[in-house]
Amino acid sequence: MRKHLTAIGNSLGIVIEKPILELLNIDRETELELHTDGTRLIIEPAREGRRKRVAAATARVMKAHDATLRRLAK
Repeated sequence: MRKHLTAIGNSLGIVIEKPILELLNIDRETELELHTDGTRLIIEPAREGRRKRVAAATARVMKAHDATLRRLAK
């Protein structure tokens, strides 16, 4: 399937047809993650587990390097 981008205000968007949305179990309330592998745009439903892992990793780094981060912030 080939698509063209659609103007939405000052931005561009892409319309995803209903059969594809239903196949992927996506609706207007579904949070999506967008990323690229350098040549392709990849759009997928956000995974809650990933957000929790990133938050936990951030907390560990901040706890382990609190003094250093505070000195860098000055």
